[in-house]
Amino acid sequence: MITCPDRLEVVRAADLEEIGVPRRTISRRCAPGGPWRALLPGIVLLGNGVPTDEQRGRAALLHGRTDAVLTGTYALRRHGLEKLPGEEEVHVLIPASRDITDVGFVHVERTTRLPRPHLRGGLPVAPVPRAVIDSARRLTSEDEVQTMMAEAVQRRFCTPEMLADELDRGRTTGTAMPRRALTPLLAGAKSVAEADAWRLWRRSGLPAGRWNVPIYDVHGRYIATPDFWCDELALAWEIDSYRYHTSFDDYRATVARNARYVAAGIVVLQTLPSRLRTEPGKVADELQAAFRTAQARPRPNVLLKRVA
Repeated sequence: MITCPDRLEVVRAADLEEIGVPRRTISRRCAPGGPWRALLPGIVLLGNGVPTDEQRGRAALLHGRTDAVLTGTYALRRHGLEKLPGEEEVHVLIPASRDITDVGFVHVERTTRLPRPHLRGGLPVAPVPRAVIDSARRLTSEDEVQTMMAEAVQRRFCTPEMLADELDRGRTTGTAMPRRALTPLLAGAKSVAEADAWRLWRRSGLPAGRWNVPIYDVHGRYIATPDFWCDELALAWEIDSYRYHTSFDDYRATVARNARYVAAGIVVLQTLPSRLRTEPGKVADELQAAFRTAQARPRPNVLLKRVA
């Protein structure tokens, strides 16, 4: 059996009429139990199965017409991001002068800043920073926004600065929460857990520090890259998740890292990510205790930059 590519299976009813298919035939074939399916008003799937993700995207583009660009969560899935909210809508950008509205599973946004699209699987999708911010403006969960942003940054699809630039250039509606979610990432945090830790440290009143910076001993030997580093006191804070220690190799690497901390005279505090939310007061007390311990001993000779 020969099947058509997805791009040929989704067509405008008007285009079918142009090649000689009568309107009544289209209607009959799209009726319940028929061989075709109406995906959106005037847009037909030449099959009666559940539409694929790609077919839904192509239908949204046909609805938006020429120059339409897919954005939001749908576009991010096409880019390859995984930690995304389960959103069923397909978000499409169209020129501001075009009078087209939402319909079915398609959310239409008119814009004067139509991005230059990237092709992913033959579909025009917005660049990652634009798609992240377009999605973030419509979400209600700060955790979902932060998770999405953190994945985009951690997997190097974009930088926090690129997300900040997109926020500054776009419309202001719905940007308060994305700005809050982005602030820890701009400070150097690379995950939701590190963002939680950043907020707790800010509330602790302890000296400022840096996130994810490599530390070396006086001979230039690498020690570790702590999640948080207070250089004033040579204090490291590691947010150690169980899921990163599910293999013997992961566990062995963590033990070796902690041994290097001890050998270098660094005070290190390890915290489970879940405790940042379930026991923030206790974690803050532990931070204060680690601070006092680090403060009470001479600072070891460890450096942020390798000395040749």
